[in-house]
Amino acid sequence: MKTMWKNVLGLVLVAVISAGAAVGTSAYIMNKKHQDSTYSVDSDYGFKQPVRLASYNSVAAENIDFTVVAENAVNAVVHIKSTTKAQASNPQYIDPFEYFFGYRGGQRAQPQPRVGYGSGVIISTDGYIMTNNHVISGADEIEVTMNDNRQYKGRLIGADPSTDIALIKIEEKDLPIIPFGDSEKLRVGEWVLAIGNPFNLTSTVTAGIVSATGRNVMTSRDNVSIISSFIQTDAAVNPGNSGGALINTKGELVGINTLIYSETGNFAGYSFAVPISIAGKVAGDLKQYGAVQRALLGVSIQDIPNVSEEAKKNIKVREGAYVADFGQRSSAKEAGIEVGDVITEVNGVRIRSVSALQEQINKYRPGEKVKVTVDRNGSAKTFTVELRNAQGTTDVVQSKGDVAEVLGAAFKELTDKQKKELGISYGVEVSGVTKGKFRDAGIQKGYIVMMVNEQRVNSPEDLERIVDQVLKKAGDEQVLFIKGINPNGRARYYAIDLAD
Repeated sequence: MKTMWKNVLGLVLVAVISAGAAVGTSAYIMNKKHQDSTYSVDSDYGFKQPVRLASYNSVAAENIDFTVVAENAVNAVVHIKSTTKAQASNPQYIDPFEYFFGYRGGQRAQPQPRVGYGSGVIISTDGYIMTNNHVISGADEIEVTMNDNRQYKGRLIGADPSTDIALIKIEEKDLPIIPFGDSEKLRVGEWVLAIGNPFNLTSTVTAGIVSATGRNVMTSRDNVSIISSFIQTDAAVNPGNSGGALINTKGELVGINTLIYSETGNFAGYSFAVPISIAGKVAGDLKQYGAVQRALLGVSIQDIPNVSEEAKKNIKVREGAYVADFGQRSSAKEAGIEVGDVITEVNGVRIRSVSALQEQINKYRPGEKVKVTVDRNGSAKTFTVELRNAQGTTDVVQSKGDVAEVLGAAFKELTDKQKKELGISYGVEVSGVTKGKFRDAGIQKGYIVMMVNEQRVNSPEDLERIVDQVLKKAGDEQVLFIKGINPNGRARYYAIDLAD
C-alpha cells in the first residue's frame, strides 16, 4: 500500500514539474514574441501574422479626461455675427442684364440685411481673433460675443480667401487665449475636440479622432480655389462651427474648423480644419503686412496617380508631387529641378502628395530658401530653392489699399435719379479717372460699373471687396471682367489684367 502511494505521489510530482516547465517555456516564448515584432505565428484563422502588441504605456481611450482642456478652451472661442447692409432698390427699375433671362419688371421685395453667424478663436490677449474668411466676407458690421456674454465690435484686419482664413480685432486686454500647437505632429487616431457655436448654440464641444491629415478636398468659395491640405476628423461640426477651434488633448490649437462633407448641409460624419501650420502663418502675415506673403516654387504639380501612363514609366516612387511644368520666372526651374522629377521632401519633411507640398511651402515667405529633394529616375537629388511671390520676386507684398489706387479711378454710389433715368437698380459710377488700369482699358468718367466677374456691384465697397479677392489669386488669374453701361445707356464690356 505504501509503495502504491509513493508511485502516485511520484507521478503527481513529475506532472507538476512538467507543467511548470511548460508554463516557463511558454512564458519565455511569449516574452520573446513581445520583444521581436517580426516573430511570425499561425493566427487563430491559419494565417502567418507578426505579433504586434500595443504599448502597455498607452492610455485607453475611456481613461482620457477632456474636461480640463474643454473648460479652458471654451472661454477663448467666440461667437461672430456678421451683417451686410441691404442695398436700396426701386421695383420699377429693370436690370438690363436680367432682362434677357426672363425678368419683365413688376414689384420686387425690398432686400433685407444679410446676417451670418460663425465662430472665432482668440489667439492674442490683446484681442486678435482668427476665423474663416467666409464667416465675415462682405460684412459691413462684425459683432463678437464672448463666452461670458460680453459683446464687442470687431474690426477686420485682413482676410485670405485662398486659405479661408481671416483676422479680426476687438479692443480689449487680458483675454483668454488658446495657445498654438503643432499640427504637423498630429497622428491619425489621435483624439481632438471641436469647439464652436453650431446653430447658434454657444460654447459647444464635440470630440472625435483625427481621421486623416493632408487631406485634399476640392472646394472653392466666391470663385476662389481654397488651398487644400486639411485635417479630417469625425468630431461633429455643423453650420456655425466655421472659424472655431480644433484642439488636441493638451488644449493646444491645431486647426481652424472650416467645412464639412455633407449632402444635406449638416454633419454627416466628416469635418475638415485648416491646420494651424497654415492658418497661424496667414494670420501672422495679415497682422504684420496686411496681406499674405505667399511663397511659390513656380511649378505645376500632380499627384502620381493622376500622371499620364507615359510619364509613369519613368517614375520610380509611389508617393510625392510630380513636376508637370513650370511657371514663368520659376525659382524651382532655375535651381535645377526638371519636368518629370517627383518632389519627395522639403527641408527633410516627407512629401506624399500635392496637398502635403502645398502645406509645407505655405509655411514660408518669399525670399526664404528651402531644400527640395526630388526623385529623378530612381536617384535622389537635393536642390536649394529661393521661394518667390506670384509676381516672381522676393519683395514683400503690402496691402493694396483702396480701389482708387489699384484701378486709377474713383467711384460713387448712384443717386435714385440716375437709377430712374438709366432704368437700372444697381451699379456704381466712375466719378474720376487718373493714370492707371481703367484709363488704359478705355473706361471714362461717367461709366456705370454694374457687374465684375459675374458679381453684382451695389456700392464702392462691393467693388473693393471683389478687387481684393482677385488680387489674392495667382498672377495669371488676376483679371477683372467688367459689365456696365455708358451714360447714354449703351452696354459696354471690359477685361482688365491686374497682374501686368
